[in-house]
Amino acid sequence: MHAEAPPLAVHGAPVIALPVERASLRDVPEISALNNLFAPDGLTLPRSEAFVANHVDSYCIIRAADGSVLGCVALDEYSPSLVELVSLAVLPKAQHRGLGKLLIEAAAALARKRGFPELFSVSLADQLFLHMGFVQSSLDRYPEKIARYAAISRSELSISRKFLFSRRL
Repeated sequence: MHAEAPPLAVHGAPVIALPVERASLRDVPEISALNNLFAPDGLTLPRSEAFVANHVDSYCIIRAADGSVLGCVALDEYSPSLVELVSLAVLPKAQHRGLGKLLIEAAAALARKRGFPELFSVSLADQLFLHMGFVQSSLDRYPEKIARYAAISRSELSISRKFLFSRRL
């Protein structure tokens, strides 16, 4: 997948669309490091290089001109009918340029291509997800997610400041 995304406007200024592509094994260290920049603040769950390598076919990335990874996103498939958008991360120096929106759309396109009827995400970025056509939902609708949280950490079950969003594909 190497799709040119449509231009976006951020704060009224057009953003030059960067290509979103599928990740490869050579990207694993950068994806893990980028994702883990935000884990201490609870914005992402920690991802080891082994985890990323095992799920690399579900990651989409945006590269800088020098080939380095500016942003990433992944799909976490629970069942043939349930998929979550996870690991959305953009380097701080590249934020506020529309890259998160490009990555969300790439994840939605991949989920649609794989036949999922709906995509959900747990995030603090409520305005971003609402702007991208998601609606606020309830964790109660996703018992698979509750079970996954319980297996990872009881503290994750509270999702306190986080919101759950879903979007029909």
